[in-house]
This record gives sequence, structure tokens and C-alpha cells, in this order.
Amino acid sequence: MDVAPAPAHAPTGTVAGDRIGRFLLLVLQAFVAVTAAAGGVALILGSVDASSSSAVVPPVEYLDGSPFGSYAIPGVVLALVLGGTHAVAFVALLRRVRWAALAATVAGYTALIWIFVQMMVIPFSVLQAVYFGIGLAEVGLVLLALGVFGAAGPGSGAWRTD
Repeated sequence: MDVAPAPAHAPTGTVAGDRIGRFLLLVLQAFVAVTAAAGGVALILGSVDASSSSAVVPPVEYLDGSPFGSYAIPGVVLALVLGGTHAVAFVALLRRVRWAALAATVAGYTALIWIFVQMMVIPFSVLQAVYFGIGLAEVGLVLLALGVFGAAGPGSGAWRTD
């Protein structure tokens, strides 16, 4: 009796569950991309023109002991690195390109690293906890989509394109 082999990449859960996870990841990526770009611009503008500084720009005293004399360079890094990786990951996942899972993972870990470094330089803020949680959620959603935690086993996730 011949038994047909199991499909090499069965979905990790229900189709609806895969769609919900993908949708949630897209929402998180878009949120971080937009808010990181806006925050980066605010930090840059607050560094260039003190009169444009607002509640968004932390006191410059927080940078004492850091390699930065102003928030200009951290603002550029926030906008381009954190916001940029999330924008790229968002577009990749939206277009369902083969490397979308890699881009989403890089974006999630970028958020985690940004918050780790930030907490070493400036005092704790609730926003740090929020963005750390978002980074964890992004990495977790990628792991679920790839089937790392699914019943079908590793490598059987919903994002496989082959």
C-alpha cells in the first residue's frame, strides 16, 4: 500500500488565523514605520531649532554621558534605521515577497535593539515598554507564521512561497 507523503508546507493553523497574524504584523509594522519617522523628524527639528522643541523631544540632559551632544543623530537613526526597516518589511509583507519573513524579523529585532540601547542612555519611559512589546510581538508573529510554534512543525508556515 502506497501512502502519499504529507505536504511539505502545510499551513500552521487556519487560513483565517494566518490572515489575522499577517494583518496584525502589517499593522504593527506600519505603526512603527510612521511613528519612528515622525519621532526621528521631531528629534532632528528639536535639535536644530530649540523653539520647535516640544514634549516629544526629551531634555538634552538625558544625553549626558552618551556620545551625542544633541538628538540630531539619534533622530536620523530612529527615522532611517527603525522607521526604514519597518517600512521595507511592511512593503515586503504586503507584496508577499520571498524575503518578507526575514525583513519582518530584522524589523522586530531592530525595535528591540533600539529600545535596549535607548534604555542605557535615557531614563525609562512607558513608550519604551510599548515599543519593546511591539518588537516582541513582531518577532513572535513571524515565528508563528513560519510554523516554529505550530503543530505542523518548523518550516511549514504560511509564508512559504515554494
